[in-house]
Amino acid sequence: MKGKAFKFGNDISTDHIAPGRLFHLRSNLPEFAKHVLEDADPEFASKMTPGDFVVAGKNFGLGSSREHAPQIIKIAGVGAVIAKSFARIFYRNAINIGLLAIEADTDNINAGDELELDIEKGKLTDLTNGSVIPIAPLPPVMVKMLEDGGLVEHIKKHGSFKLT
Repeated sequence: MKGKAFKFGNDISTDHIAPGRLFHLRSNLPEFAKHVLEDADPEFASKMTPGDFVVAGKNFGLGSSREHAPQIIKIAGVGAVIAKSFARIFYRNAINIGLLAIEADTDNINAGDELELDIEKGKLTDLTNGSVIPIAPLPPVMVKMLEDGGLVEHIKKHGSFKLT
């Protein structure tokens, strides 16, 4: 996967991702996705192109447990969210809906850098500055769920929850 980095800081909450004042759009997720991360960067949704990366610091997705936050990130076309760490419920919701969430050291990635993510090789390459960043490996069950499009699609495909 290749894309441009959109850099955010630490403690990006679900309210930054899916603004609470727009919660009336929760029944129209494609419309809600047009406002993704609006409270952290008002121009993000209009500037990003499908496959680009959200890059953040620590504790990405803290706050409420609503699934709308990872859902609208995925619907907007973000290739993956790469952060130093994730709030646990956001991480689980992301995997459940099929959004790739990768833990990595993001300190040396700048906004606008071109990135290449290779999950199989366990590395993130910053094509702008030439650095190679190891990524935290995903457990095989999560890789399988992501390949299937999330937990619901995984269960539909296999008839139950399977690790292989």
